[in-house]
Amino acid sequence: MFRLTSVLGALVAGALLSGGAARADGSGSATIDAIKARGQLVCGVGGSVPGFALPDSQGVMRGLDADFCRAVAAATLGDATRVKFVPTTTTNRFTALQSGEVDLLVRTTTWTLGREANLGLLFAGVNYYDGTGFMVKKALGVKSAKELDGATICIQPGTSTELAVGDFFRVNKLKFTPILIADLPELRNAFLSGRCDAYSTDGSQLAGFRATQPNKDDLVLLPETISKEPLGMMVRKGDDKFFDLVRWTHFAELIAEEAGVTSRNIDSFADTKLPELRRLLGLEGDMGKALGVDNRFAYNVVKQVGNAGENWDRSMTALGVPRGINALWNKGGLQYAPPMR
Repeated sequence: MFRLTSVLGALVAGALLSGGAARADGSGSATIDAIKARGQLVCGVGGSVPGFALPDSQGVMRGLDADFCRAVAAATLGDATRVKFVPTTTTNRFTALQSGEVDLLVRTTTWTLGREANLGLLFAGVNYYDGTGFMVKKALGVKSAKELDGATICIQPGTSTELAVGDFFRVNKLKFTPILIADLPELRNAFLSGRCDAYSTDGSQLAGFRATQPNKDDLVLLPETISKEPLGMMVRKGDDKFFDLVRWTHFAELIAEEAGVTSRNIDSFADTKLPELRRLLGLEGDMGKALGVDNRFAYNVVKQVGNAGENWDRSMTALGVPRGINALWNKGGLQYAPPMR
């Protein structure tokens, strides 16, 4: 069934892109041309994860993933508001992208070989370096994941967490009973109600969930991080131009942060003599044209959405999540952008 789904997805994606070489007068990307014709980017997100994609009290989608969708809309259309958010689940997220229901998937999704090799999809970058962790109630008296022998653990099915937890318990010769619940609010309620001894998912999600709970001091994040979970944005294979645009939208946010260019001060660099900043701002060169969009694509991204640091502070610092390895390379982190030239 998995192989059949993968093949069907690839065929559908191929059909979507077979307009394919795009029109001779277009961008060179069928996806970009479709977004421009529609006047809107359709972006798949989680829709229920604090810090990544969650509607606020006014119904506006907020979070790191939501803001990256806005950044791609700004890069493609020149307007960060022209994005439609489509909430997806762990079970339908890949199908939504394969079928063309969404143009882009930015949904706390881990980059793995199997996903990139089998689904007809590509990861265009990593917007959050994460790892699988465990949360328990303080009353359980557990200080380490290695003390969870025989525990029941709440996990979303079809996720890399499910595989990571299985590997961890097998390697450590421990036993556990998975409680698999696809609906995230239901899963969390199962943990809070005592149906599960522990809750396992990406550490960032655990921290964000804990920060929103009125009894957060009764919830404990165990010290182990048991896997690497590079979370990134996905596109369909076969449309290299759109892949490049999504990837360089991410890099533009990093380059801007490294240079000290923010949404508030970007216009003060209009007279800069620094070559890379002039290219970033669209003041010289044809960087945007090479990607099938306006040369001021990166200016629009930073002006309307912010640089990588601004996006982090808006979504993660507010939840008390330290930046850690998600900092820029020159500040001890892993985030690094190639030269824009």
